Amino acid sequence: MSDDRPLVLVVEDESDLADLYAAWLGADYRVRTAYGGREALENLDSEVDIVLLDRRMPGLSGDEVLDAIQERGIDCQVAMVTAVEPDFDVLGMGFDDYLVKPVAREELLETVGDLERRSTYDTGVQELFSLSSKKALLEAEKTDSELEENEEYQQLTDRLKQLRAELDTTIDEMSDSGEFESLFREFEDVDDPFEDV
Repeated sequence: MSDDRPLVLVVEDESDLADLYAAWLGADYRVRTAYGGREALENLDSEVDIVLLDRRMPGLSGDEVLDAIQERGIDCQVAMVTAVEPDFDVLGMGFDDYLVKPVAREELLETVGDLERRSTYDTGVQELFSLSSKKALLEAEKTDSELEENEEYQQLTDRLKQLRAELDTTIDEMSDSGEFESLFREFEDVDDPFEDV
């Protein structure tokens, strides 16, 4: 009998922390653990559904692993789990969520569950969630004037408005055919990606 639970790759150079995350996830997910960037690349294949990725690691950084995931075209959700405080550089990075250490068990499990759910949506909705996550992250870290002065942040805000308008059009079309109600149920337990857009 095959195990069809989602596969999570935990990439963390602090082995005790990596093992702790793996233990937390082990009841609900299949878990692979990599104790550094190079080991992460060895464990990275099309079976991986979700990657929990530390940014600051010796040898090969989490940013470089993230680039490799994209270069290989691996279709997975990525959450950065790191002590690195986010800055505007996150706008150009292809992750789906960002957690700043220390991370509690419930926060980690909730994030992985959200990422698993997001993977079932089409690419437009996935992009909406990813950009909304970056927007909220930066708004928690930066002042209003810093946000207003950053051109990339303004582009992010514009892109979110565009995605929302596209999704609103899709929802209008779906409501005519009765599909909207089922889509709405899926969104009920997820943070509102439209909030403050």
